[in-house]
Amino acid sequence: MMASTPVAAQTTVTVGIGTQDTTTNTATTGVVIRQLKLLEKYLPKDGKYANVKFEFDWQNFTSGPPVTNGMMANKLQFGGMGDYPLVVNGFTFQSNPESKSRLIAVAAYSLDGSGNGLVVHKDSPYYQLSDLKGKLVSVPFGSAAHGMILKAMQDRGWPADYWQLVSQSPEVGSTNLQEKKIDAHADFVPFAELLPFRGFARKIFDGVETNLPTWHGVVVRTDFAEKYPEVVVAYVKAIIAANAWLRADPKLAAEKIQEWTGINKEVVYIFLGPGGNMTTDPTIKPQLIEAAAVDVKVLQNLGRMKEFDPKSWVDDSYIRKAYAELKLDYDAELKSTKNYEISGEDKFCKKPITEPRKAGEVWVDGDGIEPFSSAACTLAAYADIKAKGKKINMAYVFDSARGIKLFADQAYYTVGADKAQLSPFLLKKDAEAHAAKINGKVLNFDEALKSAVSGG
Repeated sequence: MMASTPVAAQTTVTVGIGTQDTTTNTATTGVVIRQLKLLEKYLPKDGKYANVKFEFDWQNFTSGPPVTNGMMANKLQFGGMGDYPLVVNGFTFQSNPESKSRLIAVAAYSLDGSGNGLVVHKDSPYYQLSDLKGKLVSVPFGSAAHGMILKAMQDRGWPADYWQLVSQSPEVGSTNLQEKKIDAHADFVPFAELLPFRGFARKIFDGVETNLPTWHGVVVRTDFAEKYPEVVVAYVKAIIAANAWLRADPKLAAEKIQEWTGINKEVVYIFLGPGGNMTTDPTIKPQLIEAAAVDVKVLQNLGRMKEFDPKSWVDDSYIRKAYAELKLDYDAELKSTKNYEISGEDKFCKKPITEPRKAGEVWVDGDGIEPFSSAACTLAAYADIKAKGKKINMAYVFDSARGIKLFADQAYYTVGADKAQLSPFLLKKDAEAHAAKINGKVLNFDEALKSAVSGG
């Protein structure tokens, strides 16, 4: 009689993943992976995993701190969040006897600090931070944007009561600003772009002015990672695949992310499209960890944190294994800080695009996104497309002082003796300084359009 082989019982492992779907720069570590089922593609299926069934509990939050709460309660094993909530996560887990947390990958970053910003109502008389002295300013407390505000105040030597700072979520702050119940609202990606795009706000401060990198990343509970290391490696592979999908067709990606998150595609594109204000790259760069150490100091100065060393909190073993198994060069990508850029031929001015950060784009409804070689060519093409009766979703240019991507209709422009040369700026004060330097003048978008068409 033949002995029958016993069939091993199947074990179900539930994996909780905390995401921030509306925080656009986390898209490739959360919503894209979930919607395209990329994690399932890379999960281990043999050896000790032959009889393991994974079930995913994706939980969506509007900010980082609740993700840490879920991880501390062991309802979530992975979490995605911004720089300040990340260091608080690492610090909070230091006192957890069951598990620590480790940083395993980056979602996206801006070495210049773009992404966080402060907006005012478009009809307000405020144009710079100092105009808000004594005014009511809201920000989600504990967020990357809160960190930006604290750093900006410390840089200027302003006291804690310089303005009335209150905590409001993105949703509450947006509504209150629209209804003029507050004077300003500071927020993380994508709200400092989203609210001006939706027509009622104007950005007067961008995180680039803090000169400190901002970034989002992914943390994991160490008890889970040590038990299921191959799942952590699979997660990193899914991030790499999500980035490749995004860059292969950024217009389609922006449209899909709008469908999945409700954030307008034109806003998604300003962050994640070519030359966007966020670079999607999972490698854990030393510059970002140095910035995290500055974040820790800001929080310590406020008495919100004790000792925490971001360097010892990083665990790059999983991402290095993922890169090796995909036959990719981790160290080469770690050293690189290049984003992918606008390229191709300017069909309006009939010249190749050689300086991507002086270029521009026009998104024509139903036709696609056309690149142009300069701000002047972008605006002249915009006027030409509009004259043909076509609907334009958005035009983009780059800030001449800071290199960040702007909505063309929100920018200030300068023009000097050379009427064919238009220089865009995010901030009115930057435009005024440049106009004085070139003995020129500051134009709004409509005036700049006329100048581009007529050559002055």
